[in-house]
Amino acid sequence: MGGFAIFYIFRNVDEKDLGGYEIPTADHPENRFYLPTGSNGELIHHTYYSLAYNEKMEQADWVAYELTKAQLLKPNVKRERQFRPDYDVSTQSAFHRDYTRSGYTRGHLAPAGDMAFNVEAMKESFFMSNMSPQLESFNGGIWRELEENIRDWAFDNDRLYIVTGPVLKKGIIKKIGDNKVAVPKYFFKVVLDIVGNEKKGIGFIMENEMSEVPLQEYAITIDSVEQFTGFDFFSDLITEDVEEEIESKVNVKDWRFDKRKFEDRNTRYR
Repeated sequence: MGGFAIFYIFRNVDEKDLGGYEIPTADHPENRFYLPTGSNGELIHHTYYSLAYNEKMEQADWVAYELTKAQLLKPNVKRERQFRPDYDVSTQSAFHRDYTRSGYTRGHLAPAGDMAFNVEAMKESFFMSNMSPQLESFNGGIWRELEENIRDWAFDNDRLYIVTGPVLKKGIIKKIGDNKVAVPKYFFKVVLDIVGNEKKGIGFIMENEMSEVPLQEYAITIDSVEQFTGFDFFSDLITEDVEEEIESKVNVKDWRFDKRKFEDRNTRYR
């Protein structure tokens, strides 16, 4: 993998609210927040995540953020309930009403559970630019299970780089609402751990439908997700040889899959 990686330096962040979150600076390259390449969408930078907004599809091509153990150790703030348009999107984001009575839920890309460490992060997670249409049985099923496992992995590994989104080039089921929000057939997540001695990565591609299949059976290499989506997720974040080593293989034994979460999922939707 090669190419120029755009990176975003977080701005205007009150350090006391970060729960140990290290503000990335150019003086510390390991703390830069690198963004994927390959999208023509409008880059939007919020305090706790960035995204590339696809106006034609009325949702993000991807959302990228860091998740840390320090954030997860902070007491959870009250869950936000109000979905908001993202007024940072110059062409206007989708609206709450686009999803109403559509048969699809407003599915978080950056999960509210990952953003529960302070009020601002939680509110940002409810921007409509962070939503994509998902079946409830997918959103509350295997997608939720993956989100919960990733929080466990962040706790185990101190800091993870995560990119997630719909796959908008590989099948659109339909469009909903006045703004014609595309309903994706597939979703992806990629997770990178480069903090510990054993650097590793893992990727997932899932259909927007209920699943009774164990989560680890969806695990694939980051390279495979890149080929499927057309994005290059972590170019220049690490050296090319290390990137190729991490992204070309996956070992599910390196990641703790919670059997109870799988059982809970199948109990809810059986």
